[in-house]
Amino acid sequence: MPCVTRTHRRTGGLALLAVAALVAALIVHVSGSSEPEDGVAAAALGAGTSGERGTPVSAVVRIGLAGPTGDYATPRVTISQDGQLSVENNDRYSHTVTSEATDAEGRPLFDVTVAPGATRVVRGATGLAAGDYGFYCRLHPNMRGTLTVTGGSGGNSGGKQRFTMPLAVPRTVTDAHVRLDMRRTQSRMLPDGRRTTAWTYGGSWPGPTIRRPAGRQTLVTVANHLPRKAGSMSMHLHGSHHASRYDGQPTTFLVRRGHSRTYRYDLVDDGKPAPGSFFWYHDHRMDRTTRNNWMGLQGMFIVEDPQEAAIGLPQGVRDVPLMIADRTFTKRNQLGMLHEPSMVHGGHDMDHDAGHDMEGMDHGDMGDMGDMGGMAWTGPHAPPNDASVGNRLLVNGRVAPHLRTTATRYRLRLLNSSAFSSYNLVLSNGRPFTQIGTGDGLLPHPVVRKHILLGPAQRADVIVDFHGLAGTNVVLKTVPRAKGIEGTGSRVGDLMQFRVRRAAADDSRVPKDLPTPELVDAPRKISMTWDFSLEGDPETGSFWAINGKAYDADRVDHRVKLGTVETWKLKNTSDITHYVHLHQLQWRTVSRNGKRPPPWERGLEDTWKLDPGEVVLVAAKFTDYTGPFMVHCHMLDHEDHGMMATFEVHR
Repeated sequence: MPCVTRTHRRTGGLALLAVAALVAALIVHVSGSSEPEDGVAAAALGAGTSGERGTPVSAVVRIGLAGPTGDYATPRVTISQDGQLSVENNDRYSHTVTSEATDAEGRPLFDVTVAPGATRVVRGATGLAAGDYGFYCRLHPNMRGTLTVTGGSGGNSGGKQRFTMPLAVPRTVTDAHVRLDMRRTQSRMLPDGRRTTAWTYGGSWPGPTIRRPAGRQTLVTVANHLPRKAGSMSMHLHGSHHASRYDGQPTTFLVRRGHSRTYRYDLVDDGKPAPGSFFWYHDHRMDRTTRNNWMGLQGMFIVEDPQEAAIGLPQGVRDVPLMIADRTFTKRNQLGMLHEPSMVHGGHDMDHDAGHDMEGMDHGDMGDMGDMGGMAWTGPHAPPNDASVGNRLLVNGRVAPHLRTTATRYRLRLLNSSAFSSYNLVLSNGRPFTQIGTGDGLLPHPVVRKHILLGPAQRADVIVDFHGLAGTNVVLKTVPRAKGIEGTGSRVGDLMQFRVRRAAADDSRVPKDLPTPELVDAPRKISMTWDFSLEGDPETGSFWAINGKAYDADRVDHRVKLGTVETWKLKNTSDITHYVHLHQLQWRTVSRNGKRPPPWERGLEDTWKLDPGEVVLVAAKFTDYTGPFMVHCHMLDHEDHGMMATFEVHR
């Protein structure tokens, strides 16, 4: 979410959203300073050392945007060890100043969130050891800078990440009829202290990994035993092709507390077995999706294709599903606060502020919720300041876990289940990933990639080769996106560690040609354009929109005849990256910005990255099922705050 001073596009009668003053900036300063214009006052005052009588060096450094890339305009901030760093936010967006360096438990050395118009002290910056500390905005990771601390010896310099907990590998369920009880559970997410209260499927986060053969009907019964305040739920099997009534509709077919509902997944497409896929299931309740996913209602689902077993890919314990997420924790190890805006609906304020521990939340049960038309939000957490972002990174529900491996090939099924954050994945030893598939099937050919960007809900099926690494440790990390890209960046940090212990027999291989699903011939005619934007204004309410409108459960935005093939245009006219998810089908990516899609987008997909100004064409054949289905941004606050629409398949 860039901090540039821009006028947001409008498509309806609502007023334009005024974004920032003429000179929007974050001002990071040391107390007691005058305000030099060049942003390097510390050098003029003795290169960051204390002045006479131990007076801390004072400096004011302006931090804003440097052109369209969304980076900090002043790349360096210098203070002395005994200086006090503060953040004054003169922008219309909330921001954080977060240290890339962490302590041994993965906590940032300093991390402060500053609302528009507010000033806060960065407490962790005082007393740092002399040196350079990269920092960034967790809400807009494309914003990056460096804090230089000058002085003598001593001070806090953080520590190397410890990987103390073993990776939690969810139990695997292969039954044709699976039961998932939604319950409040105490989960071991942090290495020390109390367990964390979560809402889970089957008693764990992630829930059980369901593995089922392609073409074999699977029933999943979900029972709601959550606390009364949780309300009704709606489970969506992300990526799967199934009937509308089993799609996890956001306002209908809800699972009320004390009741259960059975979802049917045929795992077929146009009468044929579905391709081997890596789906995931999660809550999809309207206006509660962010909260319910944050609390832990997520799990993974693998569709097994016999063709894959025949080509020699790693199997068994060497086929590992990994769910990557971020969370914030309280001092009592409980999940941190989510702050929701006030919803303006039909001229009446509906206050959904959740500025307290998650266990205290009580939104009640809004039933089918009825007409959602005209919804908009106000307050400090209204769009575009509605990103739910944590300061700790987790894999399979644990902070910084480790996995013991042999020096062989492993198949990693990577999933980003975060509400907002993106991860640019690399291996610490520089070895590449070999990507063999997306979440919706294998690619035509393997693609060797040094890094893989995954936004919310995106998946990548990769092979990692540990041959020759016996006795070493390899860390899966997330690093910044490349500079010069206009759009939301990626998080920074260590995710998990692979402890490669011994050589072992390995008959796996990665063939040059993969049994990829068949792709449809895309019509040249574009049947529908979906335009993703920010609408409204802070005074009367802002909202995320598709084609200029907020979601309305009673409105159908596009109708498609069963059996037809359509090409759709996905277009981002906002100033922030969106990750757009289309329900019901697995889609061919026809083009990205007028060009052939990159090799890793030449299979089937269901979620696409759309940086500001990007246009993606997709195509699919509408088979098997009629009824309403969803189009939405999978940055879950955006979905909850209007960026969802309905298409309907009819006979």
